[in-house]
Formats: sequence, C-alpha cells, structure tokens
Amino acid sequence: MFGIGMPELIVIFVIALIFIGPKKLPDLARALGKGMAEFRKATSDIKANLNIDDELKGMEEDIADSVSGLVANASEQTDETEAKAENAPEDQGKGELRSTSEKKDADG
Repeated sequence: MFGIGMPELIVIFVIALIFIGPKKLPDLARALGKGMAEFRKATSDIKANLNIDDELKGMEEDIADSVSGLVANASEQTDETEAKAENAPEDQGKGELRSTSEKKDADG
C-alpha cells in the first residue's frame, strides 16, 4: 500500500493523535474514509468511460472500413460500366433504324 509499512502507519497515527487529539481523530478518519471511497468511485467511473471511448473508437474504425469498402466497390462498378459503354458500338440505335428503313424500301 503506497510503500508504507506498519511501522510508518503507527508513527503517522501517533503524530495525528498528538496534533489532532483523541476527540476529533475518529471524525477525521471517517471523513478520510469517505473521501477515499468517493475517489475510488470517481476513478472507476473514469475507467468505465475510457473503456466506452475505446469501444466507440473501434466501432468508428469498423464503420470507416465499411464505408471505404463501399466506395471502392462503387468505384469499381462505375469503371466497369464506363468500360462497357466505351466498348459498345455508338451507332447501335442507328443500325436498327437503317434495317427498318431498308425493310420498308424492300417492301415498298
């Protein structure tokens, strides 16, 4: 406990008894105990909040990875669509019109 052994605690207790007095020493010890309990509670709350922050950071990283994966996937699909559009004949619709007009001329 903080590197303080039993002999050191006895010396501290005797000095406190001399300076504070036997009547107020129990009140002081009680107040000190309550203060330490509050300190421990505050410390545990802070640790719990830090753990929550760590979990949130992990979730944030997971979401960022998912979003970057979706962006990459969308980019790949866009590239594929552009490549298909470039490879498709530009006059595909015109060819259908020509064949229809040629049929009319042949029938006509």
